[in-house]
Amino acid sequence: MGDVLSQSEIDNLLAALSSGELDADNMQGADERQVKNYDFNRPTKFSKEHLRTMEIIFEHYGRLISTNLPVYLRKNIQVTVSSSETVTFSEFSNSLSSPAILGIIDFHPLNGNIILELSTNLGYTIIDRMLGGNGTPLDKTREFSEIELSILQRMMTMFTQLMRDPWKNVIELSPVISRLETNPQFAQVVPPSDMVAIVTLNVKIGDIEGYINVCLPFFTLEDVMDKLNTKYWFSTMQERPDENYEDYIESLIRKVDVPVKAVLGKSKISVADFMGLQLGDVIRLNTKVDSDMDIFVGNIRKFTALPGASEDAYAVRVTSVIREGE
Repeated sequence: MGDVLSQSEIDNLLAALSSGELDADNMQGADERQVKNYDFNRPTKFSKEHLRTMEIIFEHYGRLISTNLPVYLRKNIQVTVSSSETVTFSEFSNSLSSPAILGIIDFHPLNGNIILELSTNLGYTIIDRMLGGNGTPLDKTREFSEIELSILQRMMTMFTQLMRDPWKNVIELSPVISRLETNPQFAQVVPPSDMVAIVTLNVKIGDIEGYINVCLPFFTLEDVMDKLNTKYWFSTMQERPDENYEDYIESLIRKVDVPVKAVLGKSKISVADFMGLQLGDVIRLNTKVDSDMDIFVGNIRKFTALPGASEDAYAVRVTSVIREGE
């Protein structure tokens, strides 16, 4: 309800109008509300609250990447959320370079797909590290080979699976990477005019810095838009005790592959004898048939064992465990 004027205020207002101090036309215009132009080509479907909630989700996602990626690359990884914005899908697709690294992810049970874009310099760095290099990106971009695409597919699968936990407060996801594209023209997941949210993660692998762009179409998130607000987020957040974090780290360590080597024995022969070896030749070792073998985990002597067989495969039976310092 508007303010009620007293009799004296009414008299003063009438006097000002009579003397010309106030203009009735100006008073009428001052009460009008300002009209803002609405662009129907860029409808506002993502509010600032939606973008802020998605930043919180992907801050958690970035922490998971910085924890899991070093298991593969053996290098320090830092991931932070750089920005979030809304654009049309055509603006996003037009900004992509060629070749690009685009993971098309089925965001089940939500409708449609999202796109995970990995910058090419990070892609080359990951490939170089996975193949035993120092993690140096290429000076000039080129098309990826089949082996390189296989490595990137494995990394994208890991990135996809890590999305389950950050979205758990909103919806229980079962994301699956449907395909990996290097040509932006083949990554059309929604019409060009549809609005999408872009969350950019800044990734630093050692001294190499790049980005991961996550393209989230409104069509895909439409069913959970009401849950993308900070009030709902914090009300459903479950606290995790510190001991769960230790269990989580232990579960990651258990997934690491380590080489195990059983050494039957050693022998020295001349190069001429080695070059002349044929099928059926016998090499004398420095161990006896009934003596224990050394079992190495990596380069560390960890067990002793006796040779044998398990069904149709060779096997060893552990006879003792070598403790640290023995």
